[in-house]
Amino acid sequence: MERPKYRSALIVGTGPGLSASLARLFAGHGLAVAVAARQTDKLAALAKETGASTHACNAADPKEVAALFEALDAQGKTPDVVVYNASNRVRGPLVDLAPDDVKRAIEISAFGAFLVSQQAAKRMLPHNHGAILLSGATAGVKGFALSATFAMGKFALRGLAQSMARELSPKGIHVAHFVIDGGIRSAARPVPADNPDSLLDPDAIAETYWATLQQNRSAWSWEIEVRPWVEKF
Repeated sequence: MERPKYRSALIVGTGPGLSASLARLFAGHGLAVAVAARQTDKLAALAKETGASTHACNAADPKEVAALFEALDAQGKTPDVVVYNASNRVRGPLVDLAPDDVKRAIEISAFGAFLVSQQAAKRMLPHNHGAILLSGATAGVKGFALSATFAMGKFALRGLAQSMARELSPKGIHVAHFVIDGGIRSAARPVPADNPDSLLDPDAIAETYWATLQQNRSAWSWEIEVRPWVEKF
């Protein structure tokens, strides 16, 4: 049976949570890792730990996204795994939302995902090989009150993933959308002592991404939900 073999990964929208867990996991499996974010000063420790290259990139800017991929091409590190983790939200009553803030949030959550996926697909299609993984949220399947902006961005992201999966999967590119349905544990958001495993462990989420990458193409998933065992849905 066909087994995927990946060599290099790019994570766009890298922070200290899930993206950092993915970088460690990918590096541990022998992939060359590149991490990108608007501000890279906080990525130094992660880069040292994983051997990842760091890249400053505004994911909503077409020129910066193209330059990011061109830089990786020049280094001989064109990614065959691309993860999009960037997102933005503006919370508040619908009538109080500033249009410019809403536009910016949607550009980061959805338009940026399109730009990154487009550059990735251009490089993967000639080889009929690669994987594009998009990090979604509960808001992509259920819009909450006071969260219209986040819902719009994540609904668009989910639609992009579904469309890409139907277009690119038959050409050898595995597209998967992950509905992260629950809060993610962090130093600033520890798991309550009286409610164990009630927040998603970023390392556990990363393992699910890796397991998806290992799927045989005869049984690819385009969407996977992860949630804590006590999460209501």
